[in-house]
Amino acid sequence: MISYCTNVHPAEDLEGILAQLDRYSVRVREYCDEDLLGVGLWLAAPVARGLAENRDVLAKFRAELDARGLGVCTLNAFPYGGFHDEVVKRAVYHPKWTERARLRYTLDCVTVLGGLLAEDAAYGSISTLPLAWREPWAPADDDAATRALATLTEVLDRGERPIRLAVEPEPGCVLDTVADALRWLSGRVDPAHIGLCLDTCHLAVSFADPAATLRQIAEAGFDVVKVQASAALHVAEPAAECARAALAAFAEPRYLHQVRERAADGTVLASDDLPAADLPARGPWRVHFHVPLHTAPPAPLSGTTDVLRAVFAGLRGDPHVEVETYTWTVLPGGVDDLARGIAAELRWARGELDSGRAAS
Repeated sequence: MISYCTNVHPAEDLEGILAQLDRYSVRVREYCDEDLLGVGLWLAAPVARGLAENRDVLAKFRAELDARGLGVCTLNAFPYGGFHDEVVKRAVYHPKWTERARLRYTLDCVTVLGGLLAEDAAYGSISTLPLAWREPWAPADDDAATRALATLTEVLDRGERPIRLAVEPEPGCVLDTVADALRWLSGRVDPAHIGLCLDTCHLAVSFADPAATLRQIAEAGFDVVKVQASAALHVAEPAAECARAALAAFAEPRYLHQVRERAADGTVLASDDLPAADLPARGPWRVHFHVPLHTAPPAPLSGTTDVLRAVFAGLRGDPHVEVETYTWTVLPGGVDDLARGIAAELRWARGELDSGRAAS
């Protein structure tokens, strides 16, 4: 099942979530002409806790989803809460995997997903942050995060339903790239329960080769548990005045927009956010701004859907695929009909996924 991530919607209580599902998700399903639409739920920590602690409420929530023709096989447990605050930036990386609150939240999500997962589902997936923002981070933090993941693994191993954690590398974090994640996870976690969430925007920003990355994951003995189908901004000539003018429209204050430049020798240079990007601008830039998959950004900018296509073509197995364009509401010019936009993205992604599978 291909899903779209509901972190694009701001609701952070159960009543609000159901209202957003009615306002958007049901219409997306209708626009896609589907009897069952996959939704990758994002539940703020208090909502996850409430559902996990009350099985009757959880059962009623599942009934509400069923009545709307919405199916859940994956949760996005990266943002803990406040994902639509006026300023999010680095707050999205808290609590870290060294903190009890992160483990508690993830355990609640395990319980919730177990109650929502279809009986015939091969497994459920929960994507999570790459430990923390890169600093401050010390060897003691490695140990604390390892212990937390070991505790989570014990719960997953005892679970009645097969649920897997998907760690999502992101530029600027402790696990900045897929290679960083593989080095850290190897020997620390059980690959049967913990694998990778491959966000194709993040992959593109890092200038990694998609085919080589997929080979590295397989050779390390890990699975791509989940793919977040997303695209970054590509700036071919960032020194050009027209490129800077076009890019300035994307320098919005809510989310962090990490920037990477590929130098002539292949080195990747880094800046932590778009407005303050201080890079030589002699090579192309990639910007962590999730842009809609089915439409191109304004010239001279472009999107990195070629990276997503390459991932789809190289995938093995049947990982969960979740379209995750959470930035619709901060796009330059806004969006006229969010439900139609999400539906168009889903149709595009489904077509590209089918083409990739046919070619592989």
